[in-house]
Amino acid sequence: MSSNIKTRVQHLRETIRFTEIETGRTPHSTQVLAVSKKHAAPAIQEAFNAGLRHFGESIWQEARDKMHILEGLPICWHFIGPIQSNKAKHIAKNFSWVHSLCRENIADMLNHARPETLPHLNVCLQVNLDNEPTKSGVSLDELETLARTVITLPRLRLRGLMMIPKPCTNEHASYAQFISFAHEQDKLSKHLNITLDTLSMGMSHDFKAAIRAGSTWIRIGQGIFGKPEL
Repeated sequence: MSSNIKTRVQHLRETIRFTEIETGRTPHSTQVLAVSKKHAAPAIQEAFNAGLRHFGESIWQEARDKMHILEGLPICWHFIGPIQSNKAKHIAKNFSWVHSLCRENIADMLNHARPETLPHLNVCLQVNLDNEPTKSGVSLDELETLARTVITLPRLRLRGLMMIPKPCTNEHASYAQFISFAHEQDKLSKHLNITLDTLSMGMSHDFKAAIRAGSTWIRIGQGIFGKPEL
C-alpha cells in the first residue's frame, strides 16, 4: 500500500505543478486536501509520510477514531460532509476547516461551540450551483444572506466557497462549471467588501479543470488512496 500511495502522491504533485505552469497559475497556489473518509488510519499515515498534511472527513464518528489513533501527527483536519446539528459541537472543537456549511443554524452552533483557546474555525459555504435535489448546499439566491450571517460570527472565519459539480463528460464542460462558480465567488466578495481567498472545487477526475479555473483546494480521494476500505 505504501508504495502505491507514495507513487500516487508524487504523480499528483507533478500533475498539479504542470497544470499550474500551463495555465499561468502561481506555483504552489493549489493545495491538496486528501479525502480520507472511508480509509483507515494506516493509509492516512502513509499519505502523511508522503508529505500530505491536510485530510478531509465527512462522518464525525469515523473521524474521531482516526484522530485518536493519529493524535501524535500534526494533521490539519477538514470536515467536508453534511453537518448534523447534534455533531456540530464535536466538529467545532476538533476540526480546523469546514467546507460544507450551508445553514444559518449550523453556523450559529459551530460559532458557539468553537473554543476560544483555538484559532477561528475556517469555513467555506457549500453551494448547490444547479439546485440539484440530491445534493446539499445553499442556493445562489440565498448565498449572500448566509454569508452576511457568517461574517458576523466571531469564532468563524469565512474563507470562500465549495462546490460539488454535476458529472461532466469532458474537461471543457467541467471547466465551464468551475469558472462560473469562481465568478460567483468574485461577485460575493465584492458585495460583501471582503476578501474570499478559498475556492474548494475539483476532485480526482476533474481537478485539472478546477485548477485552471482558480481552485485553491482540490479534494482528492481515490487519486491518493485508491478504492475505499471502510
